[in-house]
Amino acid sequence: MSAVLHGQIFAAFGRQYLVRLDDGSTITCLTRGKKSEVACGDKVEIKRTAEASSENGSGAQGVIERIAPRRSLLHRSDAFREKLIAANVTKIIVVVAAEPSFSDELLARCLVAAFDQKLEVLIVLNKCDLSAAAAAARKRLVPYRAIGYRVLELCAKQDVTQLRPFLIGHTSVLVGQSGMGKSTVINALLPDAQAATREISTALDSGKHTTTHARLYRIDQTSGLIDCPGVQAFGLHHLSFGGIEQGFVEFAQYLGQCRFHDCHHAHEPGCALRNAVTDGKIDERRLELFLQIAGK
Repeated sequence: MSAVLHGQIFAAFGRQYLVRLDDGSTITCLTRGKKSEVACGDKVEIKRTAEASSENGSGAQGVIERIAPRRSLLHRSDAFREKLIAANVTKIIVVVAAEPSFSDELLARCLVAAFDQKLEVLIVLNKCDLSAAAAAARKRLVPYRAIGYRVLELCAKQDVTQLRPFLIGHTSVLVGQSGMGKSTVINALLPDAQAATREISTALDSGKHTTTHARLYRIDQTSGLIDCPGVQAFGLHHLSFGGIEQGFVEFAQYLGQCRFHDCHHAHEPGCALRNAVTDGKIDERRLELFLQIAGK
């Protein structure tokens, strides 16, 4: 009977996972059954099913037997399915760009998901060398700064030094739409990232596995960064109406103050949120986003 080994998922390809064991070695693993509940960042117990090749040390295989309790689980969902993104993260870094224009609805959805999992948030505005476009993007982010979100401006092609301090002591997940420059940020932060990708392809012994759900890179002994594929949608079907309400942090002081206890903040009279918009205390666009997202 093979011994139980402990490790952490650091790359996910469909139902294939690469696990870094506690001794620093890596092993390719599968899950039992067709449905996978495993996410990048998960700490797992595995059993070895095949030993590594004596020639080059590669080819070790195992099966995931158990997922350890998670500190957090970032995921998205629609009415039909759920997509696991990353486990055991403490911070979400949402990358938006001066150009092309970013989706403020996607940004708002990411922030609701972060609130639900009690994650710290950093918004990165990339491509700030494009001065006119950056000014327009900066204006769109004013409501987010006003309610307490930190926005870091940079040009990843030139310098990402100012981002590094925000990574220390955290396992962060980097998310954003395609085209925001997220890959540029990763490559600037981690010059060996492309080499790591090649190593993963070698470990999986296939050039066909080009799409990874997520990938965990080590910054130092206490810090990590999970990179995810670009997302164009971030469903929150798994959250209740109240959960989405709470994820709009500026709503907090007004919740429970509407005339009707089941107010949906759309057209009902005596709505505390709509009154706050009229009084300039809540940004009108943020309420519009809430109504879009609450409709899921």
